[in-house]
Amino acid sequence: MKIFGKNFLLILLFFSIFQTKNINSSDYKNNKDSSLIKDQINFKVPKYKLGPGDKISLKIFQTEGFNTVISVLPDGTINLPRIGALKVWGLTIDQTEKEIQGKYKEILRNPIVYIDLVSTRDVRILVSGEVQRPGIYSIGLNSMNKLSNTDGGESSVVTSQGWPTVVEAIQKAGGITSNGDLRNIELRRGNNDEDLIVLNYWEALSNGISVNNPYIYDGDSIKINKTKSRGEEESLKIAGSSFSPAAITVNVIGEVKQPGLQQIRANSPLNLAIFSAGGLNENSKRNDIRLIRLINDGSTIQKKIVFNPSSGINKNSNPALIDGDVIIVPKNLLAKTTTTLKFAVEPIRPIINAASLYKILNRD
Repeated sequence: MKIFGKNFLLILLFFSIFQTKNINSSDYKNNKDSSLIKDQINFKVPKYKLGPGDKISLKIFQTEGFNTVISVLPDGTINLPRIGALKVWGLTIDQTEKEIQGKYKEILRNPIVYIDLVSTRDVRILVSGEVQRPGIYSIGLNSMNKLSNTDGGESSVVTSQGWPTVVEAIQKAGGITSNGDLRNIELRRGNNDEDLIVLNYWEALSNGISVNNPYIYDGDSIKINKTKSRGEEESLKIAGSSFSPAAITVNVIGEVKQPGLQQIRANSPLNLAIFSAGGLNENSKRNDIRLIRLINDGSTIQKKIVFNPSSGINKNSNPALIDGDVIIVPKNLLAKTTTTLKFAVEPIRPIINAASLYKILNRD
């Protein structure tokens, strides 16, 4: 009976483990496309490493004359009382504490060293890909950033009151472009290709799902990849979010009531830019509107648009605009003919007027 009881317990334990594994495997399989699962697997919070600009306080237990506040110099070293220079660039607080304690063991008996981080340097990161202003940015713990597009149109003000995150870095770079893919944002820690976190913020916008917004550290890089396709609903939802600049600037010229630079909401369609310019006037040719867009390589693309004021966002008839687009509204045939006749008659108009005046003055 004892042997049977032991065997029964072993079988029951094996069955429970097997069942638990199946449940976990099934849950992962059902959610393998979820960014939450990927984030939980890839999300790592690295320890803070010292660098130039940081300040630390040094205290040695029951030892006078050594307590001080030290700044990390541009060469990555600190000057210790009675010790001199010690390189701490790239070390964590714990590692720095051990290094300093080892140095003071040379002149003190069993020193107990305490290190505290008093203030931190700005975080320097690289933001690349589909953002309004890709480049290298410095973000402090308490900073205010006024976002603007390339033509100077203000979009919004972002205030950082804590440690900077990925979302704040994207906002610092002006927000994503109309081609930015919120499903595929890459965060790379330092120069380590293996330490890569892929984030999906579209789930948060579309379904209200809470996703990770990782802290960023000095030397990190963020890349917003280019989307393969984006529907009308998705474009409008992203345009109204904090991931996009609140406004872009486009130039509407030609036969509109108020031609010139127009500030409109990011990712807005072409018809909204024309409405912002007062709409088409009576001389416009609505079936031959031209959209001119500057490409990053310096070239331009030109597209013919048939204007439909009631159309939704559409690549062919009502495309979403990006910062710097130029919209040209030409004259219609009647307006062109009238203008041509006006210029043709203009040189003889003074002669006609003079002859008419002579006849009037010389009547009997």
